[in-house]
Amino acid sequence: MAPNPGYDYVVLGSGIAGLTFALNVAEQGSVAVITKKNRAESNTNYAQGGIACVTSDEDSFDLHVRDTLEAGAGLCHEDVVRGIVEEGPARIKELIELGMSFTERETGHGQELDLGREGGHSKRRILHARDVTGREIEKALLAALAAHPNVAMFENHAAIDLITRRKMGFATDNRCVGVYVLDCASGRVDAVAAQHVLLATGGCGKVYLYTTNPDIATGDGVAMAYRAGVPVANMEFIQFHPTCLFHPKAKSFLISEAVRGEGGILRNAEGKAFMHGVHPLESLAPRDIVARAIDAELKKSGAKCVYLDITHQSREFLQERFPAIYAKCLECGIDMAIEPIPVVPAAHYQCGGVMTTPEGRTELPGLWAVGEVGCTGLHGANRLASNSLLEALVVAHRAAEAVKREKPALRQKSLPPWESGSAQDPDELVVIYHNWREIRQLMWDYVGIVRTTKRLRRAASRLHSLSEEVQEYYWNYKMTCDLVELRNLVLIASLIVDSALSRHESRGLHFLLDHPETDGNETAVDTVLRPG
Repeated sequence: MAPNPGYDYVVLGSGIAGLTFALNVAEQGSVAVITKKNRAESNTNYAQGGIACVTSDEDSFDLHVRDTLEAGAGLCHEDVVRGIVEEGPARIKELIELGMSFTERETGHGQELDLGREGGHSKRRILHARDVTGREIEKALLAALAAHPNVAMFENHAAIDLITRRKMGFATDNRCVGVYVLDCASGRVDAVAAQHVLLATGGCGKVYLYTTNPDIATGDGVAMAYRAGVPVANMEFIQFHPTCLFHPKAKSFLISEAVRGEGGILRNAEGKAFMHGVHPLESLAPRDIVARAIDAELKKSGAKCVYLDITHQSREFLQERFPAIYAKCLECGIDMAIEPIPVVPAAHYQCGGVMTTPEGRTELPGLWAVGEVGCTGLHGANRLASNSLLEALVVAHRAAEAVKREKPALRQKSLPPWESGSAQDPDELVVIYHNWREIRQLMWDYVGIVRTTKRLRRAASRLHSLSEEVQEYYWNYKMTCDLVELRNLVLIASLIVDSALSRHESRGLHFLLDHPETDGNETAVDTVLRPG
């Protein structure tokens, strides 16, 4: 089934950000939710840890703000941080009212939320549903949307490009008026009109060889926005999660930071704890510090992995607190109750993205970006663990309230149809797969946890050539989902490299051996790339 010619709202992505927005605007008009795979396939669905939110009397907004600013290495926008942190409890309350059930524990005074602790947090403040929080949030939001008559869900559809009035030939009053959408099964491309388009497409983990992200995380929203003339910011800050399960049977399986929050200790191949002296929080240090420490340990020892040891906890506790992780490890022949878990860092989270206001508004009227795809200023140079779902929840709610306050825009009566020209069916798919693999290997080798200017320049040179190859292929062959993603991946890789080359210091997730010190300026500056 093809989407209708037009909707009031088109939402690209079906994670917590997209679904929260859709739910909030559905009473105001028609909504199309467009997602590349099935509706539950999103980064949200794979979020194990939970949502960071102040709910305990032992915690405070000030402490949460302080922890976020410290993790962000001087690049967070403090007003944005405080606003999102303080709005968190209200949004959590709404999520619970929708049917979301967070894990509780028994106390002497009855039941209370079982709050977890993760790297960089000074207090226990992570609300979770054991170790499958994201999956449970998806279930609650999808259930709330399922019967809504104003919402249409289109699975296995990929957005190709945004449609703007400027691209249509109008000289003034530029605005996003729709999107070209590919039906991945039939190959049909439709022009879908909308008063407002929300990018909720997640991050870009698949630009790296090793990632915790699902296959859909190809940076589509950032690439589409940039091609439409919207600036992006801080793309050099790619967070590598320190602990991805290292085993041939495990494809990018994350070992939640909550394991370290419950006392897990990082050890080298000889069994020695190596985070002592690296940071006061040792194994619970912020992710950038832990990832670099593991990277250094692997290079020093030549080992293929390090180990996360939580054998001091009982089997009963581990099975109750981490059922999915315990089961996955056991499937791989690892009993985490009696032996340490082999782990390596992997690309995990995109801290930069499409530049937005704290309510998700971009510089292009009619276009919004929420969640990992956007850059509000919350995360700075390094995301504090479990702040991502909080940001998505809060900013999606704000964006929905903002569009409802706006005077309705006239929907474009007609959009230019997709022009495939003389494009042929792609009979050389090996070219797509080869370029995909080359981009991911190149980014892993040259633009990883520790960088040098020489390697970055080498990456930039090769990416320029790859971009030309991909663009030629794009114009000569009919659209497929793989080709859409490859086109986006090569642009995202280039944006990351260009951003990294423009920052001549080490800060947060961007560690440059040529410039290992942080710039002494009191006020850190965002890296902003504007389309030429």
